[in-house]
Amino acid sequence: MRSSYHSQFLALDALLAGTRQYWQLLAFDHTDIPWPELKSTLLSLSDEEVTALDQEPAALLSFLTPYISELSKLPALTALTLEPASRPEFPFWLSNGIKGRKLTQLQDFVGQIVQTKLPVLEWCAGKGHLGRLLAYQGAVHVDSVELQVALCQQGQHSAQQQGLAMTFHCADVLKDPIAHYFKPQQQAVALHACGRLHQTFMAQASAAGCEQISLSPCCYHLFTEPTYQAMSDAATQSTLSLSHSDMKLALQETVTAPGRVAKVRKREVQWRLAFDALRRDVTGDTQYLSVPSVNKAIFSGSFVDFCHWAAEQKQLDLPAHFEADHYLAQGRARQRITERIELVRHAFRRAIELWLVLDRVLYLEQAGYDVSLSEFCHKSLTPRNILIQATRCQSVE
Repeated sequence: MRSSYHSQFLALDALLAGTRQYWQLLAFDHTDIPWPELKSTLLSLSDEEVTALDQEPAALLSFLTPYISELSKLPALTALTLEPASRPEFPFWLSNGIKGRKLTQLQDFVGQIVQTKLPVLEWCAGKGHLGRLLAYQGAVHVDSVELQVALCQQGQHSAQQQGLAMTFHCADVLKDPIAHYFKPQQQAVALHACGRLHQTFMAQASAAGCEQISLSPCCYHLFTEPTYQAMSDAATQSTLSLSHSDMKLALQETVTAPGRVAKVRKREVQWRLAFDALRRDVTGDTQYLSVPSVNKAIFSGSFVDFCHWAAEQKQLDLPAHFEADHYLAQGRARQRITERIELVRHAFRRAIELWLVLDRVLYLEQAGYDVSLSEFCHKSLTPRNILIQATRCQSVE
């Protein structure tokens, strides 16, 4: 018998396939709004209105639904519950060293996951903050797997000082043998493991028949193939083909950045687009060419210096003199376009994330698990607040 998650996935899949012209594109590739029916409406928005809509997903859907009628279905298709739960308190000596928002995320995650006394496997553990909280709450033992030796050493030292039953294991989980870490009588947990890291975790945990699996996925594109490799049968049969850019779209809802950070980000986009306008004039090539990431300090300098740096990255010879202000104006005009294209794309970001998450849910159901899907914290703490919990079906041995 197929679950309600299967029906939800199929409906979401059909909606995304039918609207891909609105989200499956790169804003930087366009010098004009690509949807004639939306052009005047989008260009009439002030920058402040664009920012306000971008920060309020419900308002953005309401704004765009008259033009893209399928968006009216998204609230129901992407709704997740956040069950009321008391936020567990921990003594100062245990939580010392965990920064404020991170600690609250950990508390809420611990408060929402199924509480067992099973041994725990903590995946991509870092210093083992999550494992220490679970050990304090009564897990008989926590095995924490982490790549970085220094973090393993710090975590083990803290656990010994605090008298917690924890063992750290240093491993590259994408290269080293890892199957022996997973056992049937075990609760496997992973908070914000990225991309292939959490996919490997799911595959190993389900293959071993771990009794409980709890994870909050993150950064679906990292360490993965350029085109998304579906996990479940239903997603394998989908007509959607997601690139890294598509998967990154799911991550573009962020907690509001401080004003200084947002200002630097806007300047960065303007300068990149302004350089692209210069590059097009120099080369005659009208295709957008991305420039590598760089330390943000460069955007506190001069635009001309940035252009010379960017040209060096692309082995491009610039004219000895060029009108910087002319290209900055072009960059600002292009920025208005890209911001409004991105605004439309952002209406679909949670839908794409739910599509990816439901693929994982259906994969675990196929492996013989009862699965629940919810939110473990409010998105103001982190937009990556989705919790997948899987319990091995009693009939599966």
